Amino acid sequence: MKTVNHWIDGKAVEGASGTYGPVTDPATGAQTTRVAFASAEEVDAAVAAAKAAFATWGTSSLATRTAILFRYRALLDAHRAELAELITAEHGKVHADALGEVARGLEIVELACGITTQLKGELSTQVSGGVDVAAIRQPLGVVAGITPFNFPAMVPMWMFPLAVACGNTFVLKPSEKDPSPAILLAQLAAEAGLPEGVLNVVNGDKAAVDRLLTHPDVAAVSFVGSTPIARHVHRVASEHGKRVQALGGAKNHMLVLPDADLDAAADAAVSAAYGSAGERCMAVSAVVAVGSAGDELVAKIRERAEKIKIGPGDDPTSEMGPLITAAHRDKVASYVRGAAAQGAEVVLDGTGFTVEGYENGHWIGLSLLDKVPAGADAYRDEIFGPVLCVLRAESYEEGLALINSSPWGNGTAVFTRDGGAARRFQLEVEAGMVGINVPIPVPVGYHSFGGWKDSLFGDHHIYGNDGVHFYTRGKVVTTRWPDPADSGVDLGFPSHR
Repeated sequence: MKTVNHWIDGKAVEGASGTYGPVTDPATGAQTTRVAFASAEEVDAAVAAAKAAFATWGTSSLATRTAILFRYRALLDAHRAELAELITAEHGKVHADALGEVARGLEIVELACGITTQLKGELSTQVSGGVDVAAIRQPLGVVAGITPFNFPAMVPMWMFPLAVACGNTFVLKPSEKDPSPAILLAQLAAEAGLPEGVLNVVNGDKAAVDRLLTHPDVAAVSFVGSTPIARHVHRVASEHGKRVQALGGAKNHMLVLPDADLDAAADAAVSAAYGSAGERCMAVSAVVAVGSAGDELVAKIRERAEKIKIGPGDDPTSEMGPLITAAHRDKVASYVRGAAAQGAEVVLDGTGFTVEGYENGHWIGLSLLDKVPAGADAYRDEIFGPVLCVLRAESYEEGLALINSSPWGNGTAVFTRDGGAARRFQLEVEAGMVGINVPIPVPVGYHSFGGWKDSLFGDHHIYGNDGVHFYTRGKVVTTRWPDPADSGVDLGFPSHR
């Protein structure tokens, strides 16, 4: 059986703890790999390698860093298919989704390639007689990233390329459910010329995470995952003096006004709710239908959802794959099975779905719940699966109030033909990312990604300008040099007195 180990100081390192976790093929349910779980001592070794590498990498030239990153970008491009295959094999998402994940991660590598313009700093001359003031940004040192199972390549690429471009060194702890893409990312970085110790990968569970959160040589922590864990990461790392950006969960709403193009809204709802089997923090899991839009919209969503082909991710005809684990599949199914008793109308029930020849896979079909009460579990909780809740509102104001009462504020969208209504929504809604007739408003790489309320803990969003600021700290230098004519040494300068 294949074993995924660690990547420390520029080379593969076998796990020494003796503890391993299973990695399964979600389409078959069979274990295909085991992953080594790092002990605190192994985490310490990775941090020590990163700290040693920072001594030279932190003062390396921008030309050196960007040359490596350009080579890295080319290697990632050449290995897109291989990365996507690893993602499909361990996560289960269909190949097209996996390729899209790699493409979105590459956007941040490309941003990192242009780090020279992001780190230019500022200069004010002659703020007083002979006095200049400069503002510069410098790297933090060793930084860590803790990433989730749902995007095993993209989310790490949202973190470490920008961090190392800024001059930091990095320790990555990927999800233990699908660890292979992270190892390939590290191997390709070494092939591109990234020095030993600049990027390290330690696999593991809570023990590895807790050691990173408390290690005295880790200056900052980036995290993406559920809200309870994001809150824990933020609290513990902050208590240990670290800078933290912790992105949590979501319940993303799509407000559909009566004047909307309902065909476009239905297409958007299906792709946003069920794409990647709903296992993404930017999935639209709640549609708020206003007034007369509701019945027709639900009918159109159902019509489209019933046509989605579910199957193994490596089957090019599949449009949705399985869920990551059987336990997660069962948890998702429990929300659908309990929905009717809590007042929802079950339009589509995806529980009990299987794929012929893959009966042991982690399968679930698409579920559509209509007229869901705001107090129902299916609405209140982040399900993280292919379950779409439709809620009804009589007016724009009622729909907006429903969205703003959610404890999460990651992403949201409005579908309307009215520019005035859209403008009001983008200003009045309490969420960090807003789409206008765009269902999943994930920003491009040069704008930052992040939510409000319980979807983000810490002051900085991820990547974009916020990412650069998170991975650097500012320094202001005030300079005054004596006039050469006043130095007492004749340099041939005339006196200005």
